[in-house]
Amino acid sequence: MTKQILNNLLFIVLPIFLIGQGREEGFVRTDTLGKTKNIKFIGLPIAFYTPETQFGVGGGGQMFLLNNTNQYNQRLSNVLFSGIYTTAGQIMFNVTPQVYLGKGDYFIDAEYLFEIYPNSFWGIGPETPEENEELYDQTTHKLKVSFLKRLPPDLNFGFTYNFANHQVTEVEEGGLLDLGTILGSDRTIISGIGAEFNLDTRNDIGSPTDGQLFGIGAHFSSPILGATHGFNKFTLDLRNYEPLGARSTLATQVYIENNYGDVPFQGMAFFGGSNSARGYFYGRFLDKNMYVVQAEYRYRFKPRWSFAAFGLIGSVAGDASDLLRFNSVKPGYGAGVRFKLLKDQGTWLRLDIGNGKDGQNGIYFGVNEAF
Repeated sequence: MTKQILNNLLFIVLPIFLIGQGREEGFVRTDTLGKTKNIKFIGLPIAFYTPETQFGVGGGGQMFLLNNTNQYNQRLSNVLFSGIYTTAGQIMFNVTPQVYLGKGDYFIDAEYLFEIYPNSFWGIGPETPEENEELYDQTTHKLKVSFLKRLPPDLNFGFTYNFANHQVTEVEEGGLLDLGTILGSDRTIISGIGAEFNLDTRNDIGSPTDGQLFGIGAHFSSPILGATHGFNKFTLDLRNYEPLGARSTLATQVYIENNYGDVPFQGMAFFGGSNSARGYFYGRFLDKNMYVVQAEYRYRFKPRWSFAAFGLIGSVAGDASDLLRFNSVKPGYGAGVRFKLLKDQGTWLRLDIGNGKDGQNGIYFGVNEAF
C-alpha cells in the first residue's frame, strides 16, 4: 500500500498533464499544435491510476470548433480522442464528439469506445466471496449517441441510442463464466433507444461548489434492434453542492439503478470504482439493482490546494426490495487531496484513498471530483 501511495505522489509532481475518466473538463489545455480561424487542435499526454486498470498511460487530443459555442455556458463544441495502455494489459481507444447546434439550444453528445480489457469477475449478487475471483478477457465495441434539447436556462431532455458488442474471448477453465449459465458469458450485444432528462444548475462541472444536478434516464435494449437480450435500465442521479462558508463545500449524491428483464452481466449495475463507491473494485459486486448514497466534505485550505473526506453506503440486489437488507449494506470511507493545475483553469488533480467492507480498499488518481 505504501509503495502504491508513493508511486501516485510521484505522478503528481511529474511534469505531465493528466486525464481521469471524464470528458473535456478532464484535460489540461497545454500544447496547441494547430489553429485556424475556426478550429483549434491540442495534443495531450495521459496518465492515471485506478485499482481496475492500475497505471494507465497514453496520448490523445482535442479539437475545438471555435465558432460553435453554447451561448448559455460558453462551452465549445469539440471532438476528444485518446489511446491508452494500462499495466493491467488493457488497451482502450475512445472518441467523444460534443457538438452544440442552434447556439446551444440542441446538443449532440456521442461516444465510441474500443477496448481489449482483462478484468475480474466474482459472480452476481451482494455477497459473493473473495475466493470466487476469476479472470476473463473481453473485447468491446461501444457506441452511444444522444440528441438533447435545451430549455433555458438549465433543463435538458432528449433521446439516446446505445449499442455495445461485448465478446468474451477468454475465461478461466471451470469458472463461473466457463459454465455458460451466466447471461453474457460468451457474447452480448446491447442495442436500443432511451430517454434522458436532467436539470443542471452546477456552477462548474469538474469541481462544483454550488448548485444541483438532477438526472433521470430510461434505456431499453431489444432484439428487434439486434440485441442478444431484451432488458430495461432506469437510472436516477441526484446531486447537491452546498457552500459552507467561503472555503468549504458539502457535496451529496444519491444514485439508483434498476434493470428489468434478461440482463447480461455486462449490462448490470456495477458497484465500486473511482466515482460512485470508492474503496471497492469497480464490479466487485454487480446485480440488477443498485443504490449508492455518498457525502463528501471539501475544504480549500489554499487557493490551489484542497482536502476532502467522504463516506458512503450502498448495495446491489437481484430484487429492488432487497436493497436495504442490513447485512448486505456496504459502507465505505476515505479521504484525499486535490491540486489545481493552473490558476486560471478549473482542472484539479485528485488523489483519494478509499476503504470498504471486509478489507476492500483502493487508490484513485485522476482528474476532477468524483461527483
